[in-house]
Amino acid sequence: MSIWDKLDMGKYALYVWGSFGMTALCMILEPLLLNKRAKQIRRQIARRNRLED
Repeated sequence: MSIWDKLDMGKYALYVWGSFGMTALCMILEPLLLNKRAKQIRRQIARRNRLED
């Protein structure tokens, strides 16, 4: 059995590898987006604190 037969996943390759790819994409993007949002919130809090002073 060749590597291509194993990667074919019994004719479910598109579903399997597509699902794997989407999961990997979400696992990469989620921390990046959370970090970006946290920085925005910190900037808003700092701005409000400067306005109150």
